[in-house]
Amino acid sequence: MYAMIVAGGSNDANRAFRTHIRAEVVKIFTTVVLFVLALALFQSASWLWLILGFAVATLAYWFSLLAV
Repeated sequence: MYAMIVAGGSNDANRAFRTHIRAEVVKIFTTVVLFVLALALFQSASWLWLILGFAVATLAYWFSLLAV
């Protein structure tokens, strides 16, 4: 989602920054909507473990980038 929004590119720094912010907001909104949808559709899912699993996966991704 982020890449599709930012793919246009721009030479203007202000416009590139605004595009980045808009893409981040869309990405976060989409993530929240998908979490709510997953918890609504899968009643047996535990919200705590779902969020914790997401946080661990995200942290593992960022820590792996530090190793590169």
